[in-house]
Amino acid sequence: MAETANLAQLTDQHRVLEIQIIEEMARPMADSLKISKLKREKLRLKEEIALLNAHSQEVA
Repeated sequence: MAETANLAQLTDQHRVLEIQIIEEMARPMADSLKISKLKREKLRLKEEIALLNAHSQEVA
């Protein structure tokens, strides 16, 4: 159950980062460094989500 809550939290964070990336890219003078950092964090979350999904499928 804790894994499900953690997975939901990570998925929410992933969505928030996606919105932040889109908003930053829409700005006239987008900060490419900020976008890169956001994308790296989004990728890290995606990998963690994939690991949790794989682990939960192994357990089930």
